[in-house]
Amino acid sequence: MTMKLEEILQYMIDNNASDIFIVAGLQLSYKKGGQQFRTDSERLMPADTYNLVEQIYGLARRDFRHFTENDQHDDDFSFSIPGLGRFRANVFRQRSSASAVIRVIPFGLPDPKANGIPEEVLELSRFQKGLVLVTGSAGAGKSTTLACIVDRLNHERSGHIVTMEDPIEYIHRHGSCIVTQREIPTDVATYAEALRSAIRESPDVILLGEMRDQDTMATAVTAAEMSQLILSTMHTSSASSTVDRIVDSFPSAQQRQIRMQLSLVLRAVVSQQLVPTIQGGVVPAFEIMVANTAIRNLIREEKTYQIDSVVASSSKHGMRTMDQSLFRLVKDGIITRDVALQHAIHPEALRNRLNTSGL
Repeated sequence: MTMKLEEILQYMIDNNASDIFIVAGLQLSYKKGGQQFRTDSERLMPADTYNLVEQIYGLARRDFRHFTENDQHDDDFSFSIPGLGRFRANVFRQRSSASAVIRVIPFGLPDPKANGIPEEVLELSRFQKGLVLVTGSAGAGKSTTLACIVDRLNHERSGHIVTMEDPIEYIHRHGSCIVTQREIPTDVATYAEALRSAIRESPDVILLGEMRDQDTMATAVTAAEMSQLILSTMHTSSASSTVDRIVDSFPSAQQRQIRMQLSLVLRAVVSQQLVPTIQGGVVPAFEIMVANTAIRNLIREEKTYQIDSVVASSSKHGMRTMDQSLFRLVKDGIITRDVALQHAIHPEALRNRLNTSGL
Protein backbone atom coordinates (compact mmCIF):
# COMPACT_ATOMS: atom_id res chain seq x y z
CA MET A 1 0.00 0.00 0.00
CA THR A 2 1.52 3.31 -1.11
CA MET A 3 0.41 6.42 0.79
CA LYS A 4 1.58 9.97 0.22
CA LEU A 5 2.15 11.80 3.46
CA GLU A 6 1.28 15.23 2.06
CA GLU A 7 -2.15 13.93 1.00
CA ILE A 8 -2.67 12.48 4.48
CA LEU A 9 -1.72 15.79 6.11
CA GLN A 10 -4.07 17.71 3.82
CA TYR A 11 -6.91 15.31 4.67
CA MET A 12 -6.27 15.76 8.39
CA ILE A 13 -6.20 19.55 8.11
CA ASP A 14 -9.46 19.50 6.15
CA ASN A 15 -10.98 17.43 8.98
CA ASN A 16 -9.64 19.72 11.73
CA ALA A 17 -7.51 16.96 13.24
CA SER A 18 -5.15 17.89 16.06
CA ASP A 19 -3.00 14.73 16.01
CA ILE A 20 -2.31 12.00 13.45
CA PHE A 21 -1.32 8.46 14.52
CA ILE A 22 0.86 6.26 12.31
CA VAL A 23 1.10 2.90 14.09
CA ALA A 24 1.53 -0.59 12.64
CA GLY A 25 -1.49 -2.89 13.00
CA LEU A 26 -3.96 0.01 13.06
CA GLN A 27 -5.76 2.04 10.42
CA LEU A 28 -4.52 5.58 9.96
CA SER A 29 -6.08 7.40 12.93
CA TYR A 30 -6.46 10.93 14.19
CA LYS A 31 -7.66 12.94 17.16
CA LYS A 32 -10.23 15.72 16.89
CA GLY A 33 -11.83 17.58 19.76
CA GLY A 34 -10.17 15.22 22.23
CA GLN A 35 -11.74 12.13 20.61
CA GLN A 36 -10.06 9.45 18.49
CA PHE A 37 -11.23 8.59 14.99
CA ARG A 38 -10.06 5.85 12.62
CA THR A 39 -10.09 6.24 8.87
CA ASP A 40 -11.43 3.55 6.53
CA SER A 41 -7.92 2.82 5.22
CA GLU A 42 -6.40 -0.64 5.44
CA ARG A 43 -4.44 -1.54 8.54
CA LEU A 44 -0.92 -0.21 8.34
CA MET A 45 1.83 -2.81 8.09
CA PRO A 46 5.39 -2.22 9.38
CA ALA A 47 6.53 -1.54 5.81
CA ASP A 48 3.81 1.13 5.47
CA THR A 49 4.75 2.92 8.68
CA TYR A 50 8.45 2.75 7.75
CA ASN A 51 7.65 4.37 4.40
CA LEU A 52 5.54 7.12 5.99
CA VAL A 53 8.16 7.86 8.64
CA GLU A 54 10.78 8.07 5.91
CA GLN A 55 8.54 10.61 4.12
CA ILE A 56 8.29 12.64 7.33
CA TYR A 57 12.08 12.96 7.42
CA GLY A 58 12.10 13.89 3.76
CA LEU A 59 9.57 16.69 4.25
CA ALA A 60 11.46 17.89 7.34
CA ARG A 61 14.76 17.74 5.42
CA ARG A 62 16.32 15.64 8.14
CA ASP A 63 18.62 12.68 7.65
CA PHE A 64 16.54 9.50 8.13
CA ARG A 65 19.72 7.66 9.08
CA HIS A 66 19.75 9.69 12.28
CA PHE A 67 16.83 7.51 13.38
CA THR A 68 17.61 4.21 11.64
CA GLU A 69 21.35 3.81 12.16
CA ASN A 70 22.12 5.27 15.58
CA ASP A 71 19.91 3.09 17.79
CA GLN A 72 17.67 6.14 18.21
CA HIS A 73 14.53 5.13 20.10
CA ASP A 74 12.59 8.33 19.44
CA ASP A 75 12.99 11.69 17.75
CA ASP A 76 11.05 14.94 18.18
CA PHE A 77 11.10 17.77 15.64
CA SER A 78 8.93 20.23 13.72
CA PHE A 79 8.60 20.99 10.03
CA SER A 80 6.61 23.17 7.65
CA ILE A 81 5.03 22.57 4.25
CA PRO A 82 4.42 25.81 2.31
CA GLY A 83 0.74 26.39 1.66
CA LEU A 84 -0.28 23.48 3.89
CA GLY A 85 0.73 23.93 7.50
CA ARG A 86 3.25 23.44 10.26
CA PHE A 87 3.65 20.15 12.09
CA ARG A 88 5.37 18.65 15.12
CA ALA A 89 6.44 15.03 14.74
CA ASN A 90 7.40 12.49 17.37
CA VAL A 91 8.90 9.41 15.73
CA PHE A 92 9.42 6.32 17.87
CA ARG A 93 9.85 2.56 17.81
CA GLN A 94 6.89 0.36 18.69
CA ARG A 95 7.20 -3.45 18.68
CA SER A 96 10.33 -3.01 16.53
CA SER A 97 8.49 -1.00 13.88
CA ALA A 98 8.70 2.71 13.09
CA SER A 99 5.74 4.76 14.33
CA ALA A 100 4.88 8.43 14.59
CA VAL A 101 2.42 10.91 16.03
CA ILE A 102 2.13 14.19 14.12
CA ARG A 103 0.59 17.27 15.71
CA VAL A 104 -1.00 19.84 13.42
CA ILE A 105 0.12 23.40 14.20
CA PRO A 106 -1.79 26.04 12.25
CA PHE A 107 0.22 28.74 10.51
CA GLY A 108 0.17 31.95 12.49
CA LEU A 109 -0.23 32.39 16.22
CA PRO A 110 -3.15 31.07 18.29
CA ASP A 111 -6.08 33.32 19.13
CA PRO A 112 -6.43 33.53 22.95
CA LYS A 113 -10.23 33.95 22.81
CA ALA A 114 -10.70 31.02 20.42
CA ASN A 115 -8.55 28.87 22.70
CA GLY A 116 -10.37 29.88 25.88
CA ILE A 117 -7.36 31.58 27.50
CA PRO A 118 -8.60 34.10 30.09
CA GLU A 119 -7.33 37.66 30.38
CA GLU A 120 -5.92 36.89 33.84
CA VAL A 121 -3.42 34.52 32.20
CA LEU A 122 -2.47 36.97 29.44
CA GLU A 123 -1.92 39.70 32.04
CA LEU A 124 1.01 37.69 33.43
CA SER A 125 2.96 39.35 30.62
CA ARG A 126 3.01 42.49 32.76
CA PHE A 127 5.74 41.08 35.02
CA GLN A 128 9.13 42.63 34.33
CA LYS A 129 11.13 39.90 36.02
CA GLY A 130 10.80 36.65 37.92
CA LEU A 131 9.55 33.15 37.09
CA VAL A 132 6.16 32.36 35.49
CA LEU A 133 5.31 28.67 35.00
CA VAL A 134 2.59 27.05 32.89
CA THR A 135 2.00 23.47 33.97
CA GLY A 136 -0.10 20.47 32.99
CA SER A 137 0.08 17.08 31.31
CA ALA A 138 1.35 16.53 27.77
CA GLY A 139 -1.15 17.87 25.25
CA ALA A 140 -2.87 20.17 27.75
CA GLY A 141 -2.18 23.28 25.65
CA LYS A 142 0.81 24.70 27.55
CA SER A 143 2.66 25.72 24.36
CA THR A 144 -0.45 27.50 23.08
CA THR A 145 -0.82 29.46 26.31
CA LEU A 146 2.85 30.46 26.32
CA ALA A 147 2.67 31.49 22.65
CA CYS A 148 -0.22 33.85 23.49
CA ILE A 149 1.69 35.37 26.42
CA VAL A 150 4.81 35.85 24.29
CA ASP A 151 2.74 37.43 21.49
CA ARG A 152 1.31 39.97 23.93
CA LEU A 153 4.82 40.73 25.24
CA ASN A 154 5.99 41.11 21.65
CA HIS A 155 3.41 43.82 20.96
CA GLU A 156 3.12 45.66 24.28
CA ARG A 157 6.74 46.23 25.28
CA SER A 158 10.18 46.46 23.75
CA GLY A 159 13.21 44.29 24.39
CA HIS A 160 14.78 40.98 23.42
CA ILE A 161 12.75 37.77 23.76
CA VAL A 162 14.78 34.55 23.56
CA THR A 163 12.89 31.25 23.23
CA MET A 164 14.32 27.75 23.64
CA GLU A 165 12.00 24.96 22.50
CA ASP A 166 12.13 21.25 21.68
CA PRO A 167 10.95 21.60 18.98
CA ILE A 168 9.85 25.11 17.94
CA GLU A 169 6.09 25.06 17.40
CA TYR A 170 4.84 28.62 16.86
CA ILE A 171 6.89 31.08 14.82
CA HIS A 172 6.97 34.63 16.21
CA ARG A 173 7.71 37.56 13.92
CA HIS A 174 9.63 40.53 15.30
CA GLY A 175 7.12 42.99 16.73
CA SER A 176 8.05 45.77 19.12
CA CYS A 177 10.51 43.19 20.48
CA ILE A 178 13.36 41.30 18.87
CA VAL A 179 12.40 37.61 18.99
CA THR A 180 15.19 35.00 18.83
CA GLN A 181 14.05 31.36 18.65
CA ARG A 182 16.45 28.46 19.24
CA GLU A 183 15.54 24.81 18.76
CA ILE A 184 16.84 21.99 20.96
CA PRO A 185 19.00 20.13 19.86
CA THR A 186 19.29 21.62 16.34
CA ASP A 187 20.56 25.08 17.34
CA VAL A 188 21.92 24.21 20.78
CA ALA A 189 22.44 20.88 22.54
CA THR A 190 20.44 21.18 25.79
CA TYR A 191 18.07 23.50 27.64
CA ALA A 192 20.67 24.16 30.33
CA GLU A 193 23.28 25.12 27.73
CA ALA A 194 20.79 27.30 25.83
CA LEU A 195 19.76 29.04 29.04
CA ARG A 196 23.34 29.77 30.09
CA SER A 197 23.99 31.13 26.60
CA ALA A 198 20.81 33.24 26.59
CA ILE A 199 21.84 35.04 29.79
CA ARG A 200 24.78 36.49 27.80
CA GLU A 201 22.53 37.61 24.90
CA SER A 202 21.03 40.69 26.59
CA PRO A 203 17.59 39.09 27.09
CA ASP A 204 14.61 40.77 28.69
CA VAL A 205 12.35 37.70 28.43
CA ILE A 206 13.42 34.06 28.20
CA LEU A 207 11.00 31.31 27.21
CA LEU A 208 12.33 27.94 28.32
CA GLY A 209 10.33 25.14 26.69
CA GLU A 210 10.48 22.88 29.74
CA MET A 211 12.23 22.71 33.12
CA ARG A 212 13.27 19.06 33.08
CA ASP A 213 16.14 18.66 35.53
CA GLN A 214 17.92 20.17 38.50
CA ASP A 215 20.58 21.89 36.38
CA THR A 216 17.99 23.65 34.22
CA MET A 217 15.86 24.61 37.25
CA ALA A 218 18.85 26.05 39.11
CA THR A 219 19.92 28.11 36.09
CA ALA A 220 16.34 29.33 35.50
CA VAL A 221 15.97 30.48 39.12
CA THR A 222 19.33 32.26 38.94
CA ALA A 223 18.31 33.98 35.68
CA ALA A 224 15.03 35.07 37.28
CA GLU A 225 17.06 36.65 40.09
CA MET A 226 18.99 38.67 37.48
CA SER A 227 16.03 40.94 36.59
CA GLN A 228 14.83 38.82 33.67
CA LEU A 229 11.36 37.36 33.09
CA ILE A 230 11.55 33.58 32.68
CA LEU A 231 8.60 31.68 31.19
CA SER A 232 8.63 27.88 31.28
CA THR A 233 6.55 24.70 31.63
CA MET A 234 6.44 21.67 33.90
CA HIS A 235 4.41 18.46 33.95
CA THR A 236 2.66 19.16 37.25
CA SER A 237 -1.03 19.56 38.06
CA SER A 238 -1.15 22.46 40.53
CA ALA A 239 0.83 25.34 41.99
CA SER A 240 1.59 23.47 45.20
CA SER A 241 2.81 20.34 43.39
CA THR A 242 4.93 22.55 41.12
CA VAL A 243 6.75 24.12 44.06
CA ASP A 244 7.25 20.69 45.65
CA ARG A 245 8.57 19.22 42.38
CA ILE A 246 11.18 21.96 42.03
CA VAL A 247 12.33 21.72 45.64
CA ASP A 248 12.41 17.90 45.62
CA SER A 249 14.64 17.94 42.52
CA PHE A 250 17.51 19.23 44.67
CA PRO A 251 19.54 17.34 47.30
CA SER A 252 18.21 17.80 50.83
CA ALA A 253 21.17 20.00 51.77
CA GLN A 254 20.16 22.52 49.06
CA GLN A 255 16.40 22.46 49.52
CA ARG A 256 16.27 25.21 52.13
CA GLN A 257 18.20 27.53 49.84
CA ILE A 258 16.08 26.78 46.76
CA ARG A 259 12.91 27.40 48.81
CA MET A 260 14.21 30.82 49.77
CA GLN A 261 15.13 31.64 46.17
CA LEU A 262 11.83 30.36 44.82
CA SER A 263 9.83 32.40 47.33
CA LEU A 264 11.56 35.51 46.00
CA VAL A 265 11.48 34.89 42.22
CA LEU A 266 8.24 32.96 41.62
CA ARG A 267 5.61 35.29 40.16
CA ALA A 268 2.82 32.95 39.03
CA VAL A 269 1.89 29.36 38.25
CA VAL A 270 -0.84 28.53 35.73
CA SER A 271 -1.98 24.90 35.70
CA GLN A 272 -4.26 23.76 32.92
CA GLN A 273 -6.04 20.74 31.48
CA LEU A 274 -8.30 20.19 28.48
CA VAL A 275 -11.80 19.06 29.43
CA PRO A 276 -14.43 17.49 27.10
CA THR A 277 -17.40 19.76 26.44
CA ILE A 278 -21.08 18.96 26.04
CA GLN A 279 -20.78 19.97 22.36
CA GLY A 280 -18.12 17.31 21.69
CA GLY A 281 -15.04 19.54 21.72
CA VAL A 282 -12.59 20.44 24.48
CA VAL A 283 -12.19 23.52 26.64
CA PRO A 284 -9.27 24.48 28.92
CA ALA A 285 -9.73 24.70 32.67
CA PHE A 286 -7.20 26.80 34.57
CA GLU A 287 -5.78 27.13 38.04
CA ILE A 288 -4.16 30.57 38.38
CA MET A 289 -1.83 31.31 41.30
CA VAL A 290 -0.13 34.70 41.63
CA ALA A 291 2.55 34.78 44.30
CA ASN A 292 1.56 37.26 47.01
CA THR A 293 3.03 37.76 50.48
CA ALA A 294 1.01 34.90 51.99
CA ILE A 295 2.08 32.42 49.31
CA ARG A 296 5.73 33.47 49.54
CA ASN A 297 5.63 32.80 53.29
CA LEU A 298 4.06 29.37 52.74
CA ILE A 299 6.85 28.45 50.28
CA ARG A 300 9.55 29.56 52.74
CA GLU A 301 7.92 27.79 55.68
CA GLU A 302 7.41 24.47 53.84
CA LYS A 303 3.60 24.79 53.98
CA THR A 304 2.85 24.44 50.28
CA TYR A 305 -0.18 22.27 51.10
CA GLN A 306 -1.93 25.49 52.21
CA ILE A 307 -1.43 27.25 48.85
CA ASP A 308 -4.77 25.93 47.52
CA SER A 309 -6.64 27.67 50.34
CA VAL A 310 -4.97 31.02 49.62
CA VAL A 311 -5.73 30.71 45.89
CA ALA A 312 -9.37 29.78 46.59
CA SER A 313 -9.89 32.91 48.70
CA SER A 314 -8.08 35.33 46.36
CA SER A 315 -10.42 35.61 43.38
CA LYS A 316 -10.39 39.40 43.63
CA HIS A 317 -6.66 39.24 42.83
CA GLY A 318 -7.24 37.21 39.65
CA MET A 319 -6.62 33.81 41.21
CA ARG A 320 -8.72 30.67 40.91
CA THR A 321 -8.37 26.99 41.75
CA MET A 322 -8.86 24.23 39.20
CA ASP A 323 -12.07 23.17 40.95
CA GLN A 324 -13.40 26.73 40.83
CA SER A 325 -12.76 26.77 37.06
CA LEU A 326 -14.54 23.45 36.64
CA PHE A 327 -17.49 24.70 38.72
CA ARG A 328 -17.77 27.75 36.50
CA LEU A 329 -17.73 25.60 33.34
CA VAL A 330 -20.58 23.46 34.72
CA LYS A 331 -22.55 26.55 35.76
CA ASP A 332 -22.13 28.04 32.28
CA GLY A 333 -23.41 24.82 30.67
CA ILE A 334 -20.12 24.08 28.89
CA ILE A 335 -19.24 20.77 30.57
CA THR A 336 -21.25 18.17 32.47
CA ARG A 337 -21.18 17.63 36.19
CA ASP A 338 -19.64 14.16 35.76
CA VAL A 339 -16.82 15.50 33.58
CA ALA A 340 -16.06 18.19 36.18
CA LEU A 341 -15.82 15.60 38.95
CA GLN A 342 -13.56 13.38 36.83
CA HIS A 343 -11.09 16.26 36.38
CA ALA A 344 -11.37 17.80 39.85
CA ILE A 345 -8.45 18.07 42.26
CA HIS A 346 -10.81 17.62 45.25
CA PRO A 347 -13.84 15.72 43.84
CA GLU A 348 -15.76 15.45 47.13
CA ALA A 349 -15.53 19.17 47.86
CA LEU A 350 -16.59 20.02 44.30
CA ARG A 351 -19.49 17.54 44.49
CA ASN A 352 -20.74 19.24 47.67
CA ARG A 353 -20.53 22.67 46.05
CA LEU A 354 -22.38 21.47 42.95
CA ASN A 355 -25.08 19.89 45.13
CA THR A 356 -25.46 23.07 47.15
CA SER A 357 -25.85 25.09 43.94
CA GLY A 358 -28.36 22.61 42.48
CA LEU A 359 -26.07 21.68 39.57
